[in-house]
Amino acid sequence: MGMRFTTFALAALLPLSACNITGAGDTAGSAPATQGVTDALIAATPEGEWLSYGRDYNEQRFSPLTQINDTTVKDLGLAWSHDLETARGQEATPLMHDGVLYTTTAWSLVKAFDAASGKLLWSYDPKVPRETLVRVCCDAVNRGAALYGDKLFVGALDGRLIALDAKTGKEVWAKTVVPDQQSYSITGAPRIAKGKVLIGSGGAEYRARGSIAAFDPETGNELWRFHTVPGDPSKGFENPAMERAAKTWTGKWWELGGGGTVWDSITYDPTTNLVLFGTGNAEPWNPAPVGREGDSLYTSSIVAVNADTGEYAWHFQETPEDRWDFDSNAQITIAELTIDGKQRHVALHAPKNGYFYVLDAKTGEFISAGSFAEQNWTTGIDPKTGRPQIAEAARYEKTGVPFISMPGALGAHSWQPMSFSPKTGLVYIPVNNAAFPYAAAKDWKPSAIGFQTGTDGGKVAMPADKAAREGAAAATTGALVAWDPVAQKAAWTVPYKGPWNGGTLATAGNLVFQGSAAGDFAAFSADKGAKLWSFPAQSGIIAAPMTYSVKGEQYVAIMVGWGGVWDLAVGTLANKSGSVRNISRLLVFKLGAKGQLPPLPPSNKLVLDPPAFRGKPEQVAAGGDHYARYCSVCHGDAAVAGGLVPDLRRSGSIGSPDAFSAVVLEGALKHNGMVSFSSALNADDVEAIRQYVIKRANEDKALGG
Repeated sequence: MGMRFTTFALAALLPLSACNITGAGDTAGSAPATQGVTDALIAATPEGEWLSYGRDYNEQRFSPLTQINDTTVKDLGLAWSHDLETARGQEATPLMHDGVLYTTTAWSLVKAFDAASGKLLWSYDPKVPRETLVRVCCDAVNRGAALYGDKLFVGALDGRLIALDAKTGKEVWAKTVVPDQQSYSITGAPRIAKGKVLIGSGGAEYRARGSIAAFDPETGNELWRFHTVPGDPSKGFENPAMERAAKTWTGKWWELGGGGTVWDSITYDPTTNLVLFGTGNAEPWNPAPVGREGDSLYTSSIVAVNADTGEYAWHFQETPEDRWDFDSNAQITIAELTIDGKQRHVALHAPKNGYFYVLDAKTGEFISAGSFAEQNWTTGIDPKTGRPQIAEAARYEKTGVPFISMPGALGAHSWQPMSFSPKTGLVYIPVNNAAFPYAAAKDWKPSAIGFQTGTDGGKVAMPADKAAREGAAAATTGALVAWDPVAQKAAWTVPYKGPWNGGTLATAGNLVFQGSAAGDFAAFSADKGAKLWSFPAQSGIIAAPMTYSVKGEQYVAIMVGWGGVWDLAVGTLANKSGSVRNISRLLVFKLGAKGQLPPLPPSNKLVLDPPAFRGKPEQVAAGGDHYARYCSVCHGDAAVAGGLVPDLRRSGSIGSPDAFSAVVLEGALKHNGMVSFSSALNADDVEAIRQYVIKRANEDKALGG
């Protein structure tokens, strides 16, 4: 999982925003949750509730509520809002049960509200160490919680699975469920399957071996674990599935873990009693440094295991030989479709690689695939097997020539959830049209800290060239695509100026809701894509909305707060949708409400006024390589940052070798997440990075940037 792509680096936090509640409209309260959530309740979720990440087991993100519909949505207004204290990307989908709305925020905080009035009932802080950022690919985000019995479960960024009392927010138990706290993290939402809590982890850019595990909700004890890639063959294999997978690897893949992390998508299908989950990229991206050849199972695949035992059932690999970070961790949706005159129980998937897949949910049989976004890494898909025919130019480590891939590591569709409407038969996908350049690093060796991708980010960094930047910006867009999974074609499309827009919600009221990177929360007609309503949210939206009802009144809720990998890593393109800031909030809407947000605070962006460049060309060359590997994933490609973390071109520290070194080598800002990089860099390396940043700042100042 990842975006800019070499290593983590210099991550200092923005000031925290104030926490308050603004109320409007109905203030009738509801009692805290008293009824336990059962497997049967999740399987047949009451129409007014939202009990799991995708609402119910099918992960369709479809609500049967109709009070807010294509006729009444014009009267939708802000009922209440809550400002969050975590000024990072907000990716969670709230849950609602028994009149209580639960959500997680960045840094794995958890909050419970009266779902009607917005009254804060309780808040929980797992106190994740800020130094955890050094092993986190893509911001300090969290995608949500799980409800079961009388407990709420959340995965903390530092690798803990935590059970809370749903009524009080008090911690019941907490256990570290990752192999170590150097290479692994958790950003995904737990899921429930037959009385078990399921969670995976992130880390496939570090030294992680992917797995998914099931835990007892009462004790936190591990019940089963399925690894997604084989370990060291000399130590034997855990099961026949790992032994078979090992035959698709070469070299010493296990020394870096292998990757294949289950960092987001987990779907339980009660019809088949299978858990379907997506896996991440192989590690390192560039196969050459570890001598990797072959498909590298079970990376970039959908895998199904028995929910009771974790025993392998089937797999379908969407991206063999993954060297592009084409994770298959996008949400997996279960649906009933009529295909060739027969009703089929299917799994629907739109992973990063740009193809939409329809598979038999019981057997994994390939049914069909279609290209829902522009792609050039293949020449097509085998219509019988579903196997991609990889373009030779895409094997950049073999050609020795950089490859500009469409889609890129951002993915044609990443974690932002899609939704499916049984009424229209369409899937609503947040699509990214964004290329990415890959180049194999020469004589690459693993380092003690940060990303381990084997790529040369400095070689393909965006140049200080106006025409090149304008061309890249023009080709980088986004879209809301209504996809027909049977015909494998788009029914309608809503274009966006830029990518990295929010997830979607479909309702029986003929509506699709989606927030945009530009900060517009909108409703479209599900059948035709007509824009029917919108609300200016004041910050970019990357999360998916949900809806619920309390005492006969329907609400729509959305977590707002710009962030994630697009803001952190892509440099000059970070603000393609506009100059977006992080103002993190929970917004809740209902018909007839008249709530207002406070005015936007003034921007505090610093002027680009760097010291004069007095370094040497060889310093700039070396500094560019080091920056790309250790800094760009956080501070942006070519030293151009987004809005979440400091733009080093504008930092006062670049004018002082001692000040810059104190941060990078001595860890002066480790309490903000900027740990020391002394295990990978020396004083000369750090000075080279400083000179590179100064040179880049002066180049951009000359361009008027």
